[in-house]
Amino acid sequence: MQMNFHRRLPVPQEVKQEYPLTEKMKQLKAERDENIRAVFDGRSDKFILIIGPCSADHSEPVLEYISKLRRIEEQVSDKIVIIPRIYTNKPRTTGQGYKGMLHQPDPEAKPDMYKGIVAIRELHLAALRNFGFFLCRRNALSRKLSISFRFTLIRGGWRTWI
Repeated sequence: MQMNFHRRLPVPQEVKQEYPLTEKMKQLKAERDENIRAVFDGRSDKFILIIGPCSADHSEPVLEYISKLRRIEEQVSDKIVIIPRIYTNKPRTTGQGYKGMLHQPDPEAKPDMYKGIVAIRELHLAALRNFGFFLCRRNALSRKLSISFRFTLIRGGWRTWI
């Protein structure tokens, strides 16, 4: 296999420095983290709803989807904490073909992983800035919860799954 070096990819800390959270965004994330932690710890009787599309390849439809989730969460916030789960790769694509936003943020352009990293960071920042949601990546959630899901309701930690 022959590889061609195009550019050095940044480490996560470099991306976070170049595309930082504002103080307000940090506060929003900390508040949401605490609300979620309270459900898992059993200090809250709310449900957690983890929901999202199989994969996302453009920011605009994802942000439109999240705006709808925000309106729903406002109506049910006394009972449910919604966590958008957005997967930015194409899970079943191997070899040739479109592999998702990380590898090719513009499906019509050449693959560019650096641009993909930036596009995903900007998507996460827009979700937090515009809608107060931080997005969970599918792989991170699946590893944490040891399950694969399309949507899941969790109440009182690990005791009740609906």
